[in-house]
Amino acid sequence: MHDLTGFQRDLLFVVAGKSKPAGVAIKDEMEEYYEKTVHYGRLYPNLDTLIDKGLVEKGKKDQRTNAYRITNRGRREIQARRDWKNKYYN
Repeated sequence: MHDLTGFQRDLLFVVAGKSKPAGVAIKDEMEEYYEKTVHYGRLYPNLDTLIDKGLVEKGKKDQRTNAYRITNRGRREIQARRDWKNKYYN
């Protein structure tokens, strides 16, 4: 996870915390956290990066909507990040 941007790490945590969210649901969560608009031109390329790295999978929710799901590797990366942070911050 060390090679992800902060935005990508946040996306990974959002995907992990929801059950197969659509892009719009992820966007809404990110906007709530960042307190500003997250444009689709930023959201989807970063989700694609997580997919390319094997941390997230993309599937179909319906004919028009994709759903995202964290992979086992993504879960391991999140746990490794938590373990690393806990070394320094308890």
